[in-house]
Amino acid sequence: VFGRDINLILVLSNLSSDRKAVRVDLSASTILYTRRTVTEILRATTSVELGSKQGKHIRVKIPYAHYGRYLTTDKRIQITALCEVMRSNGLKLLVEKTIILEDTNIIIKLPRRIVVNKAATLEISYANPLPEPVSRCVLLVTLMNQQVKINLARLAPRERSKIYFEFTPRRSGPLQLQVDFSCDKFSHVKGFVTIAVAPS
Repeated sequence: VFGRDINLILVLSNLSSDRKAVRVDLSASTILYTRRTVTEILRATTSVELGSKQGKHIRVKIPYAHYGRYLTTDKRIQITALCEVMRSNGLKLLVEKTIILEDTNIIIKLPRRIVVNKAATLEISYANPLPEPVSRCVLLVTLMNQQVKINLARLAPRERSKIYFEFTPRRSGPLQLQVDFSCDKFSHVKGFVTIAVAPS
């Protein structure tokens, strides 16, 4: 989840009956959806001795403080582990994993029944998933081809808040409501819901 530390485990297994010494070069970078590297956020090297048919786990932790300001709106991180078996004429194995961080969820609560030409009130809640405060918070609400920009108060670390949004539907049938939340530390956290408007 975006805003939390990332914990990973690299599992190494020696499938042979000989002892193996393995050097592991770990790296992690923020990337775009095209897989182009943006910023390297982790580089570490470790060595592991594996006995006959033995497996070992290497734990990797990437704190939010290391990746937060380098993440793009794609919220992708690529981890690579280059594992080299020593004294084996350069036998290497490359392991790659792409992580897409989940956004803080926007929760939209609707009244039980929404009727054409009658005012209805929605509850929109939003959150700061980060361990630090955020400011310049803005909510863009798009409904019935109209966009409303709402400036919000700053949010404390991990704080959730809500607003109430009133509208009057002018026709029955399905309506799409989209909410876009941005602040100074991240942008474009989206939520949407389809509203069923009943005839009067």
